[in-house]
Amino acid sequence: MSPTISSEQVTQIANNLYHDPFEILGSHPLKENGHVKSWVVRAFLPKAQSVSVICPEQRAEYPMTAVHHPQFFECVIDTPELSNYQLRIIEGEHERVIYDPYAFDSAKLTDFDIYLFGEGNHHRIYEKLGAHLIELEGVKGVYFAVWAPNARNVSVIGDFNAWDGGEHQMRKRDNGGIWELFIPDLQVGNCYKYEIKNNQGHIYEKSDPYGFAQEIRPKTASLVVDLDNYQWQDQDWMEKRRHVDPLKQPISVYEMHLGSWLHEASSVKTRLLSGESEPVSVAELKPHARFLSYYELAEKLIPYVKELGYTHIELLPVAEHPFDGSWGYQVTGYYAPTSRYGKPEDLMYFIDQCHQQGIGVIVDWVPGHFPKDGHGLAFFDGSHLYEHGDSRKGEHKEWGTLVFNYGRNEVRNFLVSNALFWFDKYHIDGIRVDAVASMLYLDYNRKPGEWVTNKYGGRENLEAADFLRQTNHLIFSYFPGIVSIAEESTSWPMVSWPTYVGGLGFNLKWNMGWMHDMLDYFSMDPWFRQFHQNNITFSMWYHHSENYMLALSHDEIVHGKSNTIGKMPGDEWQKFANVRCLFAYMFTHPGKKTMFMSMELGQWSEWNVWGDLEWHLLQYTPHQQLREFFTQLNAVYKSQPALYTGDFIKEGFQWIDCSDNRHSVASFIRRASDSEDFLIIVCNFTPQPHSHYRVGVPTPGFYTEIFNSDAREYGGSNMGNLGGKWTEEWSFHNFPYSLDLCLPPLGVLVLKLDSLRKV
Repeated sequence: MSPTISSEQVTQIANNLYHDPFEILGSHPLKENGHVKSWVVRAFLPKAQSVSVICPEQRAEYPMTAVHHPQFFECVIDTPELSNYQLRIIEGEHERVIYDPYAFDSAKLTDFDIYLFGEGNHHRIYEKLGAHLIELEGVKGVYFAVWAPNARNVSVIGDFNAWDGGEHQMRKRDNGGIWELFIPDLQVGNCYKYEIKNNQGHIYEKSDPYGFAQEIRPKTASLVVDLDNYQWQDQDWMEKRRHVDPLKQPISVYEMHLGSWLHEASSVKTRLLSGESEPVSVAELKPHARFLSYYELAEKLIPYVKELGYTHIELLPVAEHPFDGSWGYQVTGYYAPTSRYGKPEDLMYFIDQCHQQGIGVIVDWVPGHFPKDGHGLAFFDGSHLYEHGDSRKGEHKEWGTLVFNYGRNEVRNFLVSNALFWFDKYHIDGIRVDAVASMLYLDYNRKPGEWVTNKYGGRENLEAADFLRQTNHLIFSYFPGIVSIAEESTSWPMVSWPTYVGGLGFNLKWNMGWMHDMLDYFSMDPWFRQFHQNNITFSMWYHHSENYMLALSHDEIVHGKSNTIGKMPGDEWQKFANVRCLFAYMFTHPGKKTMFMSMELGQWSEWNVWGDLEWHLLQYTPHQQLREFFTQLNAVYKSQPALYTGDFIKEGFQWIDCSDNRHSVASFIRRASDSEDFLIIVCNFTPQPHSHYRVGVPTPGFYTEIFNSDAREYGGSNMGNLGGKWTEEWSFHNFPYSLDLCLPPLGVLVLKLDSLRKV
C-alpha cells in the first residue's frame, strides 16, 4: 500500500518543524463513501529500528513500515474502530511497549482557562501549566503544558526519551501560546525539560517555569512530582489562623538560612544545642559537605526556635536557585522548593511540624528579578518573554539579573499565582517580598540615560505597583490571617495600607529607617550619643504612617558590616550590654520584630553562607547568658498585650520623656488596645548608671519591674529596683505621679502597675 502522507510532511516532522504534530502522528480514520473502514497509525521514533501496532481488543499486532524517512513509520489497520492501541518499539537490543502519546486528546486547558490566563486572572494557573499526573481514557501518564507563544516548536525531552526532541513534539493550541502533550506511562521521579526552537531554529533547553521540583544542583532538569499526596496534620492551626488578626498578635520572627544554620549534625553540635557546655574546639565543628534535610531541620531547628520563644521562622528563599552564594535570591524554579534539603513533601512536613509546635512560617519571595541562567526564564522562548526587551527596563546590571515585565498579563499571572501557590500547597503563613523598592522605581540603581519614564513622565513603575496590589488583594482574600511584608526602603506612600484605599496592600513593612538609625546610634561611643538623641526618637514621628516591622536582618551582618555584637563599642562587657539594650528597646518599641540567626549567640564573625553558625560559642558563659536573654525577652513580649496589641494605633504609644539627651535616657508608655493594661519603659543608653532617676507615671501604685536587661542571669551588673517601686505623689513629666528609679548601665527597664497592691 502506498504511503498516506507526503514526503514534505514527513520531513517537517523529522526536523521538528510542524506546529501541530497531532495532524500527522497518531491514529487517523480513513473513509470510504463517507464511512470509516480503516485507520492509519503513524509514529516518528528517532531511535527505532522497527515498530508494530498492538491492538489488545483485537488480539492482533500489525507491523509498521518506514516511509520517506527511516524513523517515520505507518501502517493501515482494517477496522472501523481503533482505541487503546500500543506501540512495540525495537531499539537495538532493547524493546519497549508504550501507549502512543498522539492517540490521546490532551486538551486539558479549556478556552476559558486560556482566556483567564491571557487576562492575567487565572489564580491557580499552576494547576494547568507544568507537569501533572493525570489519567486519560483509562491510561495514566503526565500532561505537560508550557507557555511559549513565540517559539516555532516545543518538545518535551527527558530521561524517558534520551533527551531527544524528536520523539515528543508538542502541539500549539490555537490561541494563548500554550504548547501541550500527554505522555502515557510517565510517573513521579521522571526528569524533563522543554526543548524550544525559535524562528531561526536556535534551540534552548529550559526547565519548566511551573515545575514543582528540580534536580539537585548543578543539574537543572525539572522533576515530575505529585504535591497532593502529603497528609497535613495542621488543621487546627489553619482554622485558628483564619480567625485571627495578625496585627494584634505578637510576631517575633527568627529569620534564617536553612543551609547555613547547621550542616550535618555532629555529636558536638548536638551537645551545644542541648545546652551542654563541655569545652569544644572550632576544629571539631568544621562544616560537613551535606546540608541538613528538611526532616533533620524539623527535628533540631523547631525545638530550638520554640525554646527561644519566637513566634515565626522566616526562611530566606526556598524556591530553587542554582548558586548557593545567592542565598536563594536568584530564583530559577519559582514553583519548586530547593532540592538541597529534600523533596517537596519533606518541606511540607517541616512546615506541618512548625504549625503543630505553634510556630508560623514566613518565606522570602523574590518577584523583583531573576537570573540569566540558560535553563531559567531568561529569553525563554527565544524572545524576551518574561523580561522586558528594553534593558533600560528589563535589567539590573548591578545584580546581573533581569526584571519581570509586569505589564504583560501572562507574566503577572505567573507571579500572582506563584504567591498563592506557596500558601495553597505549602500552608505558609506569610511572605516577605524582597527588594520592593527595586520594583517600584524605574530608575532604581540606574544612572541618567539608563532608564525610561512611565507614560506620565514619572519614575514610578506603575505596572509593578498594580501587580503588588493584585497579589496582596488576592492572597488576603484567599488566605485570611496571613502576613505580607514589604522590604521597602523609600517614602512610597501607603505601602501597608489596604488596596481599597489606594495602598499597595501589604499588612507590614520593614522599618528600614529605624534599622539604620539604631545601628548608627549603637555603633558610636556612648559619650557621643547625647548629640544624637534624634536617632532614638525620630521613628515615632512617622511610625503610625505604616504598619511597621522592626528588622535586624541578614543584610546587616555581611559584606564587611560586622555581626551585631561586633558593631558595638567598648569592652566585651559593654558590647554584650549594648546588644541587650538594643534588642530590649527593639522589643518594647511599637512594631513587629525580626532578627537574623546568630544574633542570639553573640556571634563575632559575619554570617557565612558556606558554613555553620558559631555554635562553639555556647560553651562560654556570656554567650549562654545572651541566648537566655533572648528567651526571656520573647517571653515578656508575648505575655504582655501592651507590647503588641497597640502597635499600629497612636494610643498604643506615649512618650514620657524623649528629650533627656544629656543622660541619653528615653522613657515611654506602651498601652494595650483592648484593655487598660500599660507598661512603663525606661532606657538608659550609656554605661553610666543613675541611682535616683525620676520618671512620671499616670497612675499611682506599685510598679513591678517585670524585665531588666541588666539582670545578672543575662550577664549584667544586676542593678535595678529590688522588684519594683511605689509611686510618689510628685508631679513629673506632666503626670501626677512619679517613680524614683535606679537605671542600670546600658539597660532597659520594663515596669507594670500591680493592680492587686493598693496604695
